[in-house]
Amino acid sequence: MNKIYISCCVLSMSLIGSLSYAQTKFQPQDTEFYTPVLRTVTTTENKAPSDAIVLFDGSNLNQWVSSNNVKEQAPWKVQNNVLTSTPKTGNIQTKENFEDFQLHVEWKSPEVIKGEGQGRGNSGIFLQGQYELQVLDNNNNPTYVNGQAGSIYKQQPPLVTATKPAGQWHTYDVLYTAPRFNADGVLIKKGIVTVLHNGVVVQYNTQIEGTTEYIGLPKTLVHGPGPIVLQDHGDLVDFRNIWIRRL
Repeated sequence: MNKIYISCCVLSMSLIGSLSYAQTKFQPQDTEFYTPVLRTVTTTENKAPSDAIVLFDGSNLNQWVSSNNVKEQAPWKVQNNVLTSTPKTGNIQTKENFEDFQLHVEWKSPEVIKGEGQGRGNSGIFLQGQYELQVLDNNNNPTYVNGQAGSIYKQQPPLVTATKPAGQWHTYDVLYTAPRFNADGVLIKKGIVTVLHNGVVVQYNTQIEGTTEYIGLPKTLVHGPGPIVLQDHGDLVDFRNIWIRRL
């Protein structure tokens, strides 16, 4: 047998033995770390997490302003702990701006069914004021799939249609990473969103291509942190229990 081959085999066995021996020298604590100390977040059923910013808890609209005039208080109605979009008053938006976040919103379409397609229970939740997550009555209401409830409007249809009987509350839980632009205003990373509709994943790491236009293709607008906007689309849509956590 070739002496060089034998020498290589001996060397390989020696290295394997050394690595195995080195591996056995590790102790459990060698791969454990205790800093940084993590902050504690407490949760209570049907309430926002302890570190969340409560945007609407049923009592008032102190966290909201009119999108038509951000110096004015939001003109929508609050009654029986529910916020209802008021037709012809315009959109409302948060006073604060956000970038990466976890958002929780509960919404309900009008109990009296009127209209069809995009004309039934239509509203929307705009992330950073730019990118619309569609709100729509989707019970036996055919429309274009990239405009139904759970869609990123006119861009990405939901993975499935998540429905509930008429008159029941829907939930959206949104995980959002904002787009990033460099110092020259060049887009270097597109926004990403994951959405759970009634606990069902309907958007999963979906890339946002730009603004959600009613007519035409998405546009790339340079921006930083932006508000959460609720849309007045002319329908009576109810909202409650809205909170957000910065990530």
